[in-house]
Amino acid sequence: MNSIRFLFHRRCWFSSLSSTSSSSLPWISPLQVLKANSRKPDAPDKTSSTNVDTRKKSKFISHETALELIKHEREPQRALQIFNMVSEQKGFNHNNATYGTILDKLARYKKFQAVDAVLRQMTYETCKFHEGIFLNLMKHFSKCSLHERVPEMFYKIQPIVREKPSLKAISTCLNLLIDSDQVDLARNFLMYSNKGLRLKPNTCIFNILVKHHCKHGNFESAFEVVKEMKKSKISYPNLITYSTLMDGLCARGRFKEAFELFEEMVSKDQILPDVLTYNVLIDGFSRGGKVDRARKILEFMKNNGCKPNVFNYTALMNGFCKEGRLQEAKEVFDEMKSFGLKPDTVGYTTLINCLCRTGRVDEALELLKEMKEKECKADIVTFNVILGGLCRECRLEEALGMLEKLSYGGVYLNKASYRIVLNFLCQKGELEKAMELLRLMLSRGFLPHHATSNELLARLCKAGMVDRAVIALFGLVEMGLKPEPETWALMIELICRGRKLLIVFELLDELIIKEAGSSKSCS
Repeated sequence: MNSIRFLFHRRCWFSSLSSTSSSSLPWISPLQVLKANSRKPDAPDKTSSTNVDTRKKSKFISHETALELIKHEREPQRALQIFNMVSEQKGFNHNNATYGTILDKLARYKKFQAVDAVLRQMTYETCKFHEGIFLNLMKHFSKCSLHERVPEMFYKIQPIVREKPSLKAISTCLNLLIDSDQVDLARNFLMYSNKGLRLKPNTCIFNILVKHHCKHGNFESAFEVVKEMKKSKISYPNLITYSTLMDGLCARGRFKEAFELFEEMVSKDQILPDVLTYNVLIDGFSRGGKVDRARKILEFMKNNGCKPNVFNYTALMNGFCKEGRLQEAKEVFDEMKSFGLKPDTVGYTTLINCLCRTGRVDEALELLKEMKEKECKADIVTFNVILGGLCRECRLEEALGMLEKLSYGGVYLNKASYRIVLNFLCQKGELEKAMELLRLMLSRGFLPHHATSNELLARLCKAGMVDRAVIALFGLVEMGLKPEPETWALMIELICRGRKLLIVFELLDELIIKEAGSSKSCS
């Protein structure tokens, strides 16, 4: 293959991506008064005072309109402009709703400096604020891993709202800190709540502590918290307390203790379990290889007047599928439908996966068809399971056809979808088909796994398809792949052996330019 033909093939196969940069405007402080762009009103017409009054009235922006404008404005800077502009109106004062809306908008876009400025402004307002504004800000700060700012928002409630924070505010703050494993911050926060505010923790707050200890496998501390709870009437353990403990015990394989706790909850504390509590046990026992015990719990559930839901049945199906007991999994699936329950995507996918794993791909495809008929939308996981099943049965043409057609049918596959099929094509030595799939992947912006890419290049070289390997390498390099030294050395050796030195030089130039470009961008 000569140089012109090679470059022609390369340009037909792959295209480079371009990116655009956008400039940002300088930030506008919420305390700025926007008088620069304001116009003085025209002098009133002496003969038409009624028209002037109507015109003035139509220009006034109400609180409701201001809220809508701020909510629907995509640019946080522009939203802040609107917030400041409406406050210039005679007779207009911001209220809890407008402050809450602008703070939420700024926090969503991580404009925390502007958030602080608005909060400072709120300290001078006379309107009545609600703590919900601060609870919302806590969640935004936690999401951005600004954990120290979570209790800071709590401490601002009393001076700005002018009321003590509620127990809901305490539980929200504590839960965010515990979920983020900020134990020291949580401890200090609880001490402040107890001593500074003299707020006694309720069941909800204690449950957060139980959850924390269970998450870290510290059940001795978890049960100590439960002991403390039982000493107080306002914080007595409830269904959530016991469900949390049982879930933690099951996750650690302590099934006997979990079931003993279940019996204690029902017999001693007279707390009746609901479908979620039952699901903790059914799912925990199923995942832990105790699926027969999980089945008995489901039967106990039905016999005691608690109707199982889709999640209970799906958890049990998953347990049977994990043990390869397909027939029993199908029986559970049929039982679920016989009770009038509509299987969801997870339920269908669980059974489809079991069918594919046991080589019954046609039955899996029938279930996929049933999903469509029942208007249960298959997700990416469902299709990836099917693709894997087809490949394991060497039905590669069908797998390739599915990859080609699904995107046109409105199904957005992920990189795993393509990688599943490409891996099997490489393993089976179907190199021509692998090249076709590589072309499709790269045209859709998906890069194969690093190991798969190198394996494909090596296999192409060893099969004497060096020209195709070079074409593939150019496309892969453009998408960011760095070939392994062994792969690169093998390609150079084979290209040189075939006396195709021009291709080697072009390839070296391309890689050097690519490497230089990436080094510049990093510096």
